[in-house]
Amino acid sequence: MKNRSLLTLIFTLLSILFFLLLIFFRTPFPPYPLMSYQDAFDLLTPVVLIPVYWILFENTAGGAFKRGETLAFMVLSSVWVLGQGMHLAANSVNNLAEALAREQVFDMTGTTIYTLTYFFDEHLSHTLWHIGIAGLAALLIYRDWRHPSGEKATWWVTLLSGFLYGFTLFCIFLEGQTVLLGLPFTILITVLTLVWGRQGLAQRPVHAFFFVACLVAVLLFTGWGLYWGGFPEFSDVGLI
Repeated sequence: MKNRSLLTLIFTLLSILFFLLLIFFRTPFPPYPLMSYQDAFDLLTPVVLIPVYWILFENTAGGAFKRGETLAFMVLSSVWVLGQGMHLAANSVNNLAEALAREQVFDMTGTTIYTLTYFFDEHLSHTLWHIGIAGLAALLIYRDWRHPSGEKATWWVTLLSGFLYGFTLFCIFLEGQTVLLGLPFTILITVLTLVWGRQGLAQRPVHAFFFVACLVAVLLFTGWGLYWGGFPEFSDVGLI
């Protein structure tokens, strides 16, 4: 597929589905009720999204590949999958433990087992996963910046997909407790683009998409931080 703007929209919609919407599928999964539908569908997350990342990677720089860039893609994809897989398993166990405690069946939330599971679920997995997300975005921007394809961005698609993906980045970094990673990353991409990358941005649709997304995320972080006096998670302020 050569329409890079359309590719970014597909990437955005799939990201929203797997990053944001799966949370609404926490009902038991009939073939194995200890799991939820969220857990079952989340197994597909890297299977679907990593190939889309690759298609975006392949379609920047006119399809030309350098060994270092390909190696960087493999390493960052591995970190992405490692974090996502760790989160899937730990989050599933964590949700089950909290459900059992709520139903007064068995409360293990005060044990070291729960503490370790929570660490893998809410800290280590999110950090690794979001490093992968930011790193792959930076790699795609770099390729599109250094070797523009010359294809013009379809601006209405770029603005729509960029706005939606910026909201997605804001949500995952905020709820994932990785604002210290996500906020500097989105600021850096925004500033670098405004200072050095504006010229010819219309001929770099992938870069344009991530620029819009990062700008939207920065604005959302700014508004959220000013309103709450910090960066509490959605769950901490009762929004989910």
